[in-house]
Amino acid sequence: MSTPYSSDEPSRAEVDALAGHTVLEFGANWCGICQSAQRTIGEALATHAPLRHLKIEDGRGRPLGRSFGIKLWPTLVMLRDGREVARVVRPGGTREIAEALERLDAPAAGT
Repeated sequence: MSTPYSSDEPSRAEVDALAGHTVLEFGANWCGICQSAQRTIGEALATHAPLRHLKIEDGRGRPLGRSFGIKLWPTLVMLRDGREVARVVRPGGTREIAEALERLDAPAAGT
């Protein structure tokens, strides 16, 4: 069984201040689509280290998910130093996630 989604979510300011590479995974523990995607997500993330992976429980009235405009679960938001560089909504396979993770390693615009 995978790690459950945490109901303790950081504030948007805390997320924006995160250094390094982070993947925010928004979903819900009761969501069947989220549950079935866990193996795919885990396999894709395991090949890309070091990586901070935060599983955030989302839903009505959850401010962090609303600040990122989350509409469907699971949604993976890839962050480099607190800034979004890629997003995968309801991943269909590891390749889709891997392509988004590659954007974490790409040079930042303007550098």
